[in-house]
Amino acid sequence: MRVIGGKYHNRRLHPPKEIDARPTTDFAKEGLFNVLHHSVPLEGIRVLDLFAGTGAISLEFLSRGADEVISVDNDRKLYDHMQRMARDLGETRWRMVKSDVFTFLRSHRGTYDIVFADPPFGMEGIERIPTLVMEAGLLDKDGLLIVEHTEKLKLDTLPGFKQQRSYGLVQFSLFGPTPAP
Repeated sequence: MRVIGGKYHNRRLHPPKEIDARPTTDFAKEGLFNVLHHSVPLEGIRVLDLFAGTGAISLEFLSRGADEVISVDNDRKLYDHMQRMARDLGETRWRMVKSDVFTFLRSHRGTYDIVFADPPFGMEGIERIPTLVMEAGLLDKDGLLIVEHTEKLKLDTLPGFKQQRSYGLVQFSLFGPTPAP
């Protein structure tokens, strides 16, 4: 596992052993960030990384110039791992929150240019994430929500759906803010 581009390009990541996480593959990351690079600004943005796991996606955004990344994960080992990585890199733009994502979404206030969610593939309730993010008002007016999931999960009928990208077994569904009724 490595950082694909930017300031930390090719930096190897060494997550703790025996973790209950499925990091996004380099192939999928490369595809997603190629799409993002050509469609949205990545420098100077605020990013919320839900189910941050190893922190690889958070670090990818920081590497490409994000002003602030908030990573949310409930696992103590992964939270500690992200804290260590930020400290080792001297990365002051990265903040971690140890919390259940659904609890966090019900109480957090703020707006972001990009919200990225990579829940465990077998988790129940993944289809609620876009609605919860929209209801919480977490997306900036031109913001983008990206949900990583398997091909079995269909999110294209949810409000705000824009497009889906497929990279092997990984799917990214992209959503924009939904207009107020």
